[in-house]
Amino acid sequence: MDAVLRRAGISTATLYRGFDSKEGLVAAALERRQRAWIEVRDAAIARSRTDEERVLAVFDALDEFRARPTGSRWCAFLGAAAEYADAPPEIAAAVQADTDAFRTRLSALVAPLVDDPDALADQLLLVITGDLAMRLRRPTHPTSTARAIASALLAQASR
Repeated sequence: MDAVLRRAGISTATLYRGFDSKEGLVAAALERRQRAWIEVRDAAIARSRTDEERVLAVFDALDEFRARPTGSRWCAFLGAAAEYADAPPEIAAAVQADTDAFRTRLSALVAPLVDDPDALADQLLLVITGDLAMRLRRPTHPTSTARAIASALLAQASR
């Protein structure tokens, strides 16, 4: 918190006028991160021409997001989930909102391609989460392996 206060150039009292707790500040940072991620992801999807390309564009977006000055070596939501064995409600809600929104978006992307979009969305979310976690083991880990797995899942599940 001291580093946050120094960087913001504010007092503790000012910080807590804006946020009820440290966890509230973390939840707000997660919500901001989610908005930034959605912007990058949706832009990558919009550049795609086919339904399959739109699904796989998520992996392009992961690379684009990581390359941004505000990117990180892995996922802020996974980090927040790992940090707390029993997350405070604000943080648990932010993590759940990101998970639900991502699953819903993936399901919508695969719906034109498969009979059971929710099942494939869950599989893709697992692949993406694993890819993000691999960045902890190897910070330069490319998304090419996860992209290939996603492509194979799409081919297997396609109508």
